[in-house]
Amino acid sequence: MQTTKGVVLPGERAPVTVNVDRWRAGLPPEVWPDSLPASGQLWRHDIFAVADAYRAGSASPRQLLTAVLVWAYGPIGYGPWRAARSLDADPDGKRLAYALEEVSTPAPEEAALSTAYRRFRDPDHARLPWLGPGLFTKVLYFAGYRRGVGGVQPLILDRVVASQLPAEAGVGRRNGWSSEEWLAYLRWAAEQARVRGVEPDAVEMAVALDR
Repeated sequence: MQTTKGVVLPGERAPVTVNVDRWRAGLPPEVWPDSLPASGQLWRHDIFAVADAYRAGSASPRQLLTAVLVWAYGPIGYGPWRAARSLDADPDGKRLAYALEEVSTPAPEEAALSTAYRRFRDPDHARLPWLGPGLFTKVLYFAGYRRGVGGVQPLILDRVVASQLPAEAGVGRRNGWSSEEWLAYLRWAAEQARVRGVEPDAVEMAVALDR
């Protein structure tokens, strides 16, 4: 398990609040993870719990994507509609499972992270509508992060994070980053985490809040 139920991760300031009834009404019933809090107060550990279940074989890839997208979109009005379009394009979850294959191992290495990123961008393999890097890096983060081991870890890269990163992180301030840019950012965050004595995702959270 990556997290413990009820634990707020270092650097995480508040949960994402969603209208659970509205989200469930807009999605196929089989994609909703039963472990998501009925209160609609979602912390990162709640999504990590679904990722743990996915790797253990007790949650489907579409349930993992649902959990990530509910957390990612939060209360945004078009969130359920876009999430449904992404899910409908992969009715059996095979594209998602293929994309996540490389990061579902006990300790994904850089080559595995790069492969997973490129699969999510490839229309012949795992690209899904409305699931660009700003969202699929969230999926890779929850599916592939290994807490407590340090080093290069998959992290979220969206427009908010990219707009706050220093030049030495190697990321352009736009959407649609290459796998090489993502890996450069992961290496930068790993070094920052080592120097500061924190987890790499605490570096990501600090960057995202620095606005």
